[in-house]
Amino acid sequence: MQVNYLFYEIEGELRQVEEYLLEYIQAGHADLRKSFVHLLKAGGKRIRPAFALLSAKYGQYESGKIIPLAAALELIHMATLVHDDVIDSSIIRRGRQTVKAQYGNNFSLHSGDFLFAKALIIIEKYKNNKINQLLAHVSVEMCQGELEQIASAFKLEQNIRNYFYRIKRKTSLLISASCQIGAIAAQADPHIVKTLGRYGHYLGMAFQITDDVLDFIADEKTLGKPVGSDLRQGIITLPVIYLLNCGNEAVKKSLWEKLNSPVSSQDDIHDVVELIKQSEAIPYSLDIAGLYVEKALKELEMLPANEITESLHKLAVFIKRRQF
Repeated sequence: MQVNYLFYEIEGELRQVEEYLLEYIQAGHADLRKSFVHLLKAGGKRIRPAFALLSAKYGQYESGKIIPLAAALELIHMATLVHDDVIDSSIIRRGRQTVKAQYGNNFSLHSGDFLFAKALIIIEKYKNNKINQLLAHVSVEMCQGELEQIASAFKLEQNIRNYFYRIKRKTSLLISASCQIGAIAAQADPHIVKTLGRYGHYLGMAFQITDDVLDFIADEKTLGKPVGSDLRQGIITLPVIYLLNCGNEAVKKSLWEKLNSPVSSQDDIHDVVELIKQSEAIPYSLDIAGLYVEKALKELEMLPANEITESLHKLAVFIKRRQF
């Protein structure tokens, strides 16, 4: 895990989540087993399980009770990644071949469904209506967010409000739910649950905006996928939307000419990436992400001043500054 230095309070529990996942996703089909192990070995920040574990510390914490739930959240996230790679025709993620690249679309779709179903089996055992309702709502909204992204592919007439609504559904809601679910399972005070939900929402928005910026400016090896991947898939993110709406006329014209087609050449994509990198769109987008981080930090002021709150503070700062 790439950010485990932020989670020294739950380092042992996160290791148990990893072990639980490796054991739990064993399937009868050999290729399923191989694909799931491949997904886990590819790494990831495990932010969603970490949020669930940390939030549970505000209530009656029992690691044996929370670890399966934290694992279920990661399974849901993994399922969305597998499906995303099919939708986006991605062959590389985190520097490794995707399940889609190795096994094809049909296998990937069913393996993603399998992961999601395995998560549901875990969640059902908790017999907690609040958790069930929250995750059901989030799952529906995430699907709608993905459908909106598909419908808006290669469409340049998009506004910032629609972008925010889309990334809320795509990313923010599951992070917010992860922050709440551990606290709910540990019977934390409802005020704390709501505060953690708002914190997670703001941080999820900042996370996705930063992710979209990194798609232009990160080192390709560090990023684990080709720079400009979103543009190649027709995903119009905040830096592009900003320039299309607020850039000078020459910049707007250049962007329209190079992007107003599903068959933009690699040279066109490269030119747009360079244009974005040299424009005010990057600092503007990072400023917006920073504002969301500040909102998240403001929520932490309403939580008890302890080591757990300090970890959530450090995580928010990491997301603001992250390079991968």
